[in-house]
Amino acid sequence: MSEAPAATPGEPKVDLAAARAHGLTEAEFAEIARILGRTPTFTELGVFSVMWSEHCSYKSSRKYLKTLPREGPNVVGGPGENAGAIDVGDGWVAVFKIESHNHPSYVEPYQGAATGVGGILRDIFTMGARPIASMDSLKFGAIDHPRTRYLVNGVVGGIGGYGNCVGVPTVAGEVMFDPGYNGNILVNAFALGLARREDLQSARAHGVGNPVLYVGSATGRDGIHGASLLASAEFDSESEAKRPTVQVGDPFTEKLLIEACLEAIKTGAIVAIQDMGAAGLTSSSSEMAGRGGLGVELDLDRVPLREPNLSPYEILLSESQERMLIVAEHGREAELAAVFEKWDLHAVVIGAITGDGRWRARFRGKVVADIPIAALSDDAPLYDRPTQPPKRSLHEARPHAVVVRPEPADALRALLSSPNVASRRMVFRQYDSLVLSNTVAGPGGDAAVLRIKGSRRGLALKVDSNPRACALDPYLGAITTVCEAARNVACTGARPAAITNCLNYGNPERPEIMWQFARGVAGLGDAARAFATPVISGNVSFYNETEGRAIPPTPTIAMVGVFADVSLNVKHYFSFPGDLILLVRTAPPSLAASEYADLFKISFGALGPIDLVRERRLLDGLVECAERRLIRSAHDVSEGGLAVALAEACFNPDQALGAEIEPVATDAAAEAWFGEGASTVIVSAPAENLKAIHDIFAPLEVRPIGRVSAAPRLKLGGWCDEDVAALRRLYEEALSGRLGRHD
Repeated sequence: MSEAPAATPGEPKVDLAAARAHGLTEAEFAEIARILGRTPTFTELGVFSVMWSEHCSYKSSRKYLKTLPREGPNVVGGPGENAGAIDVGDGWVAVFKIESHNHPSYVEPYQGAATGVGGILRDIFTMGARPIASMDSLKFGAIDHPRTRYLVNGVVGGIGGYGNCVGVPTVAGEVMFDPGYNGNILVNAFALGLARREDLQSARAHGVGNPVLYVGSATGRDGIHGASLLASAEFDSESEAKRPTVQVGDPFTEKLLIEACLEAIKTGAIVAIQDMGAAGLTSSSSEMAGRGGLGVELDLDRVPLREPNLSPYEILLSESQERMLIVAEHGREAELAAVFEKWDLHAVVIGAITGDGRWRARFRGKVVADIPIAALSDDAPLYDRPTQPPKRSLHEARPHAVVVRPEPADALRALLSSPNVASRRMVFRQYDSLVLSNTVAGPGGDAAVLRIKGSRRGLALKVDSNPRACALDPYLGAITTVCEAARNVACTGARPAAITNCLNYGNPERPEIMWQFARGVAGLGDAARAFATPVISGNVSFYNETEGRAIPPTPTIAMVGVFADVSLNVKHYFSFPGDLILLVRTAPPSLAASEYADLFKISFGALGPIDLVRERRLLDGLVECAERRLIRSAHDVSEGGLAVALAEACFNPDQALGAEIEPVATDAAAEAWFGEGASTVIVSAPAENLKAIHDIFAPLEVRPIGRVSAAPRLKLGGWCDEDVAALRRLYEEALSGRLGRHD
């Protein structure tokens, strides 16, 4: 008969009130008692609370996530591992993932964002891949909100401070300001690494008797209940008190950990490896053993501590950073320990894999937790929560003033200097985008472009979201987001290959939020299938609301594309005077959910339909045109519409160029110049390539609308004749001016 777990002296009483304080419901507490056949110890209660939290168990979302396409001919690792992986040719595998660090970043912006970067990097190198690029998607409240400047400075400082120190470039991202995020910002962090296919690692334990090694930094009290009570609950008036649950990162230790882990992997002595992320030692040990259908026993007295007298509850729930858990081949412990000692890192055997299917922890010679491992790794409660569409969309519910539409020239200047269109240089100049020397095209374009050294191949990366469209229609909004991410990648000439997503929504216990989520996942799935871009990793972030006010539904899509020959990448700006400027699109533009509509407080109704067959044709055509060297630039028409896209395409960093665009039938129509919504790109090309380009894109609309000019003036029909340098100053200086920075 197994030893009954013992309570730790002085620990609180375990009852329903304690369970509720840990974020568990009465029914969940009763189920825990049924599984154990007794009341849990306080340590066991803490373990269940983190593993059954929304953040770790996906108990409200798993039903829907299973509907997403996950397989494809190039997929070599998908959901269930630390990150997803695709074969990109020549024996190389790209490993990538995006995750949220929203609540920690609102409570403590610098460390919240920094540890978000650190955590996602660890998900990459645990797969055996060297991290080579990061991206981020940031959502802040209104730019004039009293807390926005503080949050921007903290988050951007945390991302740059951690990424720059650890030596991984931040190559792309997005930043948005909207009142819907006043009480709950979003910080979604992406990382990508490269590995040889034969070096790819797993987080699935095997081998009864194999030792479990703790490697990396020592354990402290920081981050306790970061997953269960901070990331799995909405904000309230006491949110500032949650600051102690935010982890503290050390990028210099992370750099050592990267090198030590990659060297240790080369020994062949590692059976399984996982980051101690959300829920720390508890999740990493139970998930690795659970994936293998085995058990694990931990000796908590052996865990390296950075402060004395930590209880077993604190050791197991700590989310201290820069820590990993490794299952090693029996007898090769010393070999691995020597590698980590070389890098001045802890490497201690703290347990072993067992064959009894139990998750067991000992402390000072006594068992303090003994739980069926399936109860933690696989059998958390699954909820089929009710769904109900709201009476009005979030966007329609906002007040819109009845105003006279501005003159188009005034609208263009206002859009170029608006917080959601203006250059993000103030942000990305704080990031090192060139370290490791893989960056071909960094921040500021449609997508980042990376070379794969030793190969002609390359990668394109982009992260996108469209909360305004999703607020109007969660299904079409999600499709729009996938289309834009794929379009940005294809504009560089890379073929969209796979997706990782971060699905940010409010409280899933509210039927209207769950409806938004269900419709968003359906849209994501339909678009991913249409483009043959499987969803190979991701994250769900619920409870993004404050005192009952939810954020707009914000599915964030990171798209990775592959170049057969990275030297054929296409820039987003004009480079050759005299080139034709062509408009290529699948449907007419719309002002619904546009930056124009939001900036001038005008409502423009519903989103238009999206034909995914035509969207796929646009993507394939862009890639073929690039591979055949038919086009010299390609730029996505998105925030601000056609007029803004044309202005941005004139902002060549090496020479001042202009554009002369012919009048259109409705020359001053806002829809024509500032509409968004449809999949539209502008490309430049020599005139002799026009027929070939027409043939490639047929039956899509391909229309010459003007020419690139040597004179640096933007001439749009009969209403705009502006100096490009003046427009660029407006565009480049607007954000720093609004946020009080003058760089």
